[in-house]
Amino acid sequence: MKNSAIQQYLASIVLALIACWGTICFADNPIVQTMYTADPAPFVHNGVLYAYLDHDEDGTYGWFKMKDWRCFSTTDMVNWTDLGVVASLKTFSWAKIDAWAGQVVYRNSKFYYYVPMRLSGDMFGIGVGVSDKPEGPFTDAIGKPLISGNGYIDPTVFVDDDGRAYLFCGNPKLFTVKLNSDMITTASLVTQVPTTGTTFKNQYLEGPWFYKRGGLYYMLFSSQNNGTPGKEDIRYSTSPSPDGPWTFGGCIQPVQAGGKSWTNHCGVVDYKGNSYFFYHTGDLPKGSGFTRSTCVELFKYNADGTIPEIPMTKTGAAQIGTLNPYARVEAETICFSFGVKTEVCSAGGVNVCKIKNNSYIKVKGVDFTKDAKSFTASVASDTKGGKIEIYLDNLTTGTVVGTLVGTLDVPSTGGAQEWKEKSCKIKNAKGVHDLYFKFVGEDGVLFNFDWWKFE
Repeated sequence: MKNSAIQQYLASIVLALIACWGTICFADNPIVQTMYTADPAPFVHNGVLYAYLDHDEDGTYGWFKMKDWRCFSTTDMVNWTDLGVVASLKTFSWAKIDAWAGQVVYRNSKFYYYVPMRLSGDMFGIGVGVSDKPEGPFTDAIGKPLISGNGYIDPTVFVDDDGRAYLFCGNPKLFTVKLNSDMITTASLVTQVPTTGTTFKNQYLEGPWFYKRGGLYYMLFSSQNNGTPGKEDIRYSTSPSPDGPWTFGGCIQPVQAGGKSWTNHCGVVDYKGNSYFFYHTGDLPKGSGFTRSTCVELFKYNADGTIPEIPMTKTGAAQIGTLNPYARVEAETICFSFGVKTEVCSAGGVNVCKIKNNSYIKVKGVDFTKDAKSFTASVASDTKGGKIEIYLDNLTTGTVVGTLVGTLDVPSTGGAQEWKEKSCKIKNAKGVHDLYFKFVGEDGVLFNFDWWKFE
């Protein structure tokens, strides 16, 4: 959101910036707990759903502190794998600050990531990152902004069936420009989309999300025209053409108590026959309007193509299928976690780090088709190490009792990135269960965790 807008509402959100630890539960929303993420942009390629997310730095209050973009992937909608940083402000030599909301599209056998960055004041440039892989890394495709202007943020890009490509962006005005087939040059001048009258009923603010379904074009957007000063909800309009005329459709996700974030930003995608609505809240511990968290909900369009109201939930979307524990699984494949972070791994990719006593990871819907006899993990420690207690169905905490099926001893390996494979015996692991890794040891950081596998 722009500086001019934040000043108008600053007084109303000061109290929301006070950090406090919330109640820890085993819910599935938010979908990422190892860091603060926002402005989700879902994207499907080759049977995998990718969520490109903005990254709110820890301990941020008073204004956004965002330096890079992250990517997470899933094939079952509940267990998400951290693919790391896919681009950052360092990717674009001309960028200043504010790695804000973008979107990825696929064309010409390449992946294009359209992202806004502040140039000065309220002037933003939209950069184009390009990669041969959906997980990046993305590089600067043109060495300068594709377009730049006052309030040019939150780009959404769509390639239509006829090959024409469109980019929309803007706060508090909505702008559009056509792209050439190379996806890195413009085919028209930037023009403003009228948002008054019956089109958007003067309710557009920011965060456009543009797509097509069944011959109808949808423009979802964030709005503050809801009677709750300083709070955004999600609304939408539809059109028979990318050029309009637009007809206002109504509110999709109202402001809800407990959402904690005064902004919201959505993305919609179809995956494996279902429709999913992504958004963000401030629901993680110490969450706020500047330390946000990504969530997802399953929804169904009405018979006439309209979108129903989609409330925020703690449960999120249901799992599709199960996870195979007999293939190598990255430790950063997580349904829910507490007290852990992730970092770049010397062995490649990402590993789980900052593991302390009583932190844990939940992996949902793990299918032990045969009795598991042993468990192997790649671990590293420059301290005394610790243990991984392996539970099925739940942790054993207070009156809640899970099934302990094995304990892995993790010794010092001689370094925080000196990886060793360690194994332990497993008993009574058969059938479909939620899997919990509880980390136990002395005070301080215990060890790092790269991958795991059952035999």
